[in-house]
Amino acid sequence: MSAGGGTKAILAALVANLAIAVAKFVAFLFTSSSSMLAESVHSVADSGNQALLLLGDRRSRRRESRMHPFGYGRERYFYAFVVAVVLFTIGAVFSLYEGIEKISHPHDVESPAWAFGVLIFAIIAETFSFRTAIKESMHVKGDASWITFIRRSKAPELPVVLLEDLGALLGLIFALFGVTMAVVTGDGVWDGIGTLMIGVLLAIIAIILALETKSLLIGESAAPEAEEQICAALEAAPEVDKVIHLRTLHLGPEELLVAAKIAVRHDDTAAEVARGIDEAERRIREAVPIARVIYIEPDLYREDRATSAPAETATT
Repeated sequence: MSAGGGTKAILAALVANLAIAVAKFVAFLFTSSSSMLAESVHSVADSGNQALLLLGDRRSRRRESRMHPFGYGRERYFYAFVVAVVLFTIGAVFSLYEGIEKISHPHDVESPAWAFGVLIFAIIAETFSFRTAIKESMHVKGDASWITFIRRSKAPELPVVLLEDLGALLGLIFALFGVTMAVVTGDGVWDGIGTLMIGVLLAIIAIILALETKSLLIGESAAPEAEEQICAALEAAPEVDKVIHLRTLHLGPEELLVAAKIAVRHDDTAAEVARGIDEAERRIREAVPIARVIYIEPDLYREDRATSAPAETATT
């Protein structure tokens, strides 16, 4: 993900959610609708989400230090995990509580025109934000499906904003459904049902985001296509016979650690091996520009001890 694309999507979502949160709180004051209150908290939580994503992006740009020699790229993963676990979960728990409370003690929706007006405004604003997130994601997702993009993306911001905006649009539809049914039937229980639906929706999104960002936080390898390019770059160097094994790890969305053991000829001199390693590093960075940290270990390849494994070309 390009930093510019992610930042643009985050800012669009932040502006939309702040405006929507204010409008929803005003509507809640006039209607006393639990669906509107749940949606107000949802929008406030979403605004906090975007602020955390921007903070994570800024902190990840700090230079490496003695304590953190590989830099702070994973700050973006940490703050995305906070977004998934804390803010979304708080929104879900609050909505579920409000829904149960409203079903247990229903009351009529007051001044429903306010609710309808604000919900329609919110749907328009969220559609704009969602459209921006989709447009920015199209630049990086390629031919992959949306599910694959969300699962494989090493940059957490766009998947988070996409799921946020999708959840916000569905939540608004649920709120509109609850308020409409409460007004049409005169039964405030429907308002509580709409609130419960919002809570369940937020809980599902929280679980999906938590699982995906946890994987990134623990550490994921490069995409298979990138590893193939790295192997090809290594083996293109004349001093390298073959790749014995390869390990990659994302230090951040745009920073990759590469550790490889390569086979060299037994009669190569130390100077020739050193030249081969330098050439291999140059080829790797040319093929995969995000490969910032590269460690290459020369060795002799022994076929009688080599076995194939899913994560490597061969091991000794």
